[in-house]
Amino acid sequence: MTDPGGISMDDYQYDLPADRIASHPLDKRDHSKLFLFLDNQISESRFNEIDKFLNSGDLLVANQTKVVQARLVFSTSSGARLELFCLEPGDAGIELVHAMQTKGCVEWKCMAGNLRKWKPEEVLFMKPDLDEGLGMEARLLAREEGFVRVLFSWEPSHITFAELLEKLGRVPLPPYLRREAEADDKERYQTVFASLEGSVAAPTAGLHFTEEVLNKLAEQGIQQALLTLHVGAGTFKPVSAERLKDHDMHREEIIASLDLIGQVAGCENNLISVGTTSLRTLESLYWTAVKGITEGSLNAKIDVEQWYPYGFQEKDLPDRKQAFSYLYAEMKEKGISELKGHTRLLIAPGYRVRSADFLLTNFHQPGSTLILLVSACIGDSWKQVYKYAIENDFRFLSYGDSSLLQIR
Repeated sequence: MTDPGGISMDDYQYDLPADRIASHPLDKRDHSKLFLFLDNQISESRFNEIDKFLNSGDLLVANQTKVVQARLVFSTSSGARLELFCLEPGDAGIELVHAMQTKGCVEWKCMAGNLRKWKPEEVLFMKPDLDEGLGMEARLLAREEGFVRVLFSWEPSHITFAELLEKLGRVPLPPYLRREAEADDKERYQTVFASLEGSVAAPTAGLHFTEEVLNKLAEQGIQQALLTLHVGAGTFKPVSAERLKDHDMHREEIIASLDLIGQVAGCENNLISVGTTSLRTLESLYWTAVKGITEGSLNAKIDVEQWYPYGFQEKDLPDRKQAFSYLYAEMKEKGISELKGHTRLLIAPGYRVRSADFLLTNFHQPGSTLILLVSACIGDSWKQVYKYAIENDFRFLSYGDSSLLQIR
């Protein structure tokens, strides 16, 4: 595949008017507009009619991660407001799911707002009025580039960190919404697929689905499968480097069950990826298979670096069925129930998508890695797609409208 390192990010900018950014969700999830780019043709529909554009035997793959209330607001001794945004466990050796179940005390990497007000030796306290027995402390362990290491401790110590965030945290709305979270956001910033806690941002392509839509798809014979990518705050990070080769892709945790691998291996029709997070997970699983085939043994610990795929010749690579059938057979033989690990995969122009035939996704920020991913899927047509969407009143970003894109 073509090395994308020389890509200039100036070529992936566009003018996004402020009034095109959806600050709030629609009253009904599945009433959003559905942009269609099929057979290189543009058309429109409504999301609750998506069943008309899929076929019996197709496989819909969605991300089941659940957003945690990752924003914690403390007050310093001087009365200043200080916000901590929980990113990931402080110990890289601890899986996120285990860190979320920690009781009493845990170290975490956080972004900090108003950090200059936090004296190094000062312990921050939070004791809400709603529960007299609940209290939380935060100790600053270290300041590092882009984040701080914080030691959280709390009472009562028998509750988990996940339960603590549910009680004391706030919904981590994207910064571009420029508003505080409201009561409705707690429910509307979760997808109907959400079950495994760990994300600090929603996999927004899934926000349009309702049980009614899923039932219609099931009745039509469209299969559904779930995987997990815990979305990190890096998803909001614009590419600040002039050239893509100088961009450091963020790392995110992924989990895939044997059942999911088997469903993908057995898919004989179109595979529809619900969102960029699902696509990055599927592609990371593909490259995990390539690693296993190349090295002669499957490693159950997923570790895909951002440039790994770009060193291969097309003729040396398996197709989707071959790759996922290999994973399934190896997992069955070795008694592996799920693959876990991390990915830093960067999908950019020059990359050929292997796992999916269609991408269901929202409209993304200019100059982002997500725009690069869309361009990798549909080429320079992304400019035509986004121009049409802006001129025809589509709503953009997390709470915006949806699009179904046929991958080249």
